[in-house]
Amino acid sequence: MRTTRAMAAAATAVAALGLAAPAAVARDGMPVGPSNIVAMPSAVPRGGQLTITVDNCPRGGTATSDAFRPTRLSPVHGSNTARGIATIDRHTKPGSHSITVICDGRTLTNPAAFTVIGGVQGGIGGSSSTGATPTDMAIGGGLIAMAVVGGGVFWMRRRAEKRA
Repeated sequence: MRTTRAMAAAATAVAALGLAAPAAVARDGMPVGPSNIVAMPSAVPRGGQLTITVDNCPRGGTATSDAFRPTRLSPVHGSNTARGIATIDRHTKPGSHSITVICDGRTLTNPAAFTVIGGVQGGIGGSSSTGATPTDMAIGGGLIAMAVVGGGVFWMRRRAEKRA
């Protein structure tokens, strides 16, 4: 009996949500404008490419950001979605960036749509310094001090054995 009531309540909730969803998406039979801006990958290096997908943009539009030039969004055949590919500028600062989309005169902004990651230093272990760092000097100095103390203790013990 409880299972039947729980299933009836769940079915009623799903039906109410299903009837309310079209009202939230459309107003007077017209789409409410662009929604759900997705940037893939979410982390991209400078000079890399970013795929931008926007829902409720059936005729296409334009995507803009401080990290790339304005990019044309083309409609995806058979859906209400538009997609475009942007190339991240080589001089873009690493960090989080926004995307603003304009479709049919309506604007939507995703404030933290993607992250530009900085380049890496190539070479031995990715190091970017030349010569020994202060940490290297401290480690080396500590090893030399331990060797001197250990050698002194060994020499003193050998000297004591010869006297006896």
